[in-house]
Amino acid sequence: MNPERRALVLRAAELYYGEQRTMEAIAQELSCSRATVSRLVSEARTAGLVEITVHREGRAASTLERLIADRFGVEATVVVPPVSATEGERLLHVATQAAAKLRLTLAPDLTIAITWGITIATLARNLTPGVVPGLQVVQMSGSGNTFSSGAEYASGVFDRFGAVLGARVHHFPVPAFFDSPATRTAMWSERSVQRILRMQQRADIALFSVGALNGSIPGHLYRAGYLDREDLRSLTDQSVVGDLGTVFLHARGSSADIAMNQRSSGTPIETLRRIPRRMCVALGAEKAPVLRAALLAGAVTELIVDTKAAERLIG
Repeated sequence: MNPERRALVLRAAELYYGEQRTMEAIAQELSCSRATVSRLVSEARTAGLVEITVHREGRAASTLERLIADRFGVEATVVVPPVSATEGERLLHVATQAAAKLRLTLAPDLTIAITWGITIATLARNLTPGVVPGLQVVQMSGSGNTFSSGAEYASGVFDRFGAVLGARVHHFPVPAFFDSPATRTAMWSERSVQRILRMQQRADIALFSVGALNGSIPGHLYRAGYLDREDLRSLTDQSVVGDLGTVFLHARGSSADIAMNQRSSGTPIETLRRIPRRMCVALGAEKAPVLRAALLAGAVTELIVDTKAAERLIG
């Protein structure tokens, strides 16, 4: 760019960006057409004579995705809901994008192990309909509690997957938590239960969310009669941060030495790790501690979160 051209480009950029002049006003000032002004302003950006900085409240989604991938070794998708979105709207944005991502992973004759909960239920309602031949859906943990069988809630989630995808659904009709480890051991010896356990172990994809133990808005597990006060006190005393499909986790990712896990019907973390693809969907800053625990446990290969959860996760 010769000195005369550079001076003209700089003058156009100064008038446009510095003095906030319109294209028409600049054209009159420089005795040229509006099209010429547009080219001059564009040339100023291309030549590096103008720098434009966008100030965000947080980091860009692509930056957060890269940081999560680098730190935890997973594929990350960060969803950016509108700033004014309510919690319900944020959930819808995340669940819709997760549903689209799940749809792309489906292929004939796969088996998907799925947990129940508000986030997964919202995802199911936003799946694009379309039959996937030979697809099977298996429930990852029981849903019964001391107040009800839990079947109405859980079956609504899984039957939605079946209806939308044309999948065969395999329910797991056992309690979320047994009264004692011995009861679970006895139930696990039943052949009908062993069939479901084998399907969980041999699944191609796992789809789940996580629950925060002390969230300001408790998840379904924490407010629907699954845990009594003594259970919650015990989990708090053991520094539990939350659960993954009714399996509780310490902050550093360990699920060992947590008494409730001996009574849980959820898929153990060591079993979950053997499933090739493990998709976790969650949102909100309060989920960050349990998300971090799940990532440290090696339970996740693909993470779909909103910006709030991602920012707190990276810190």
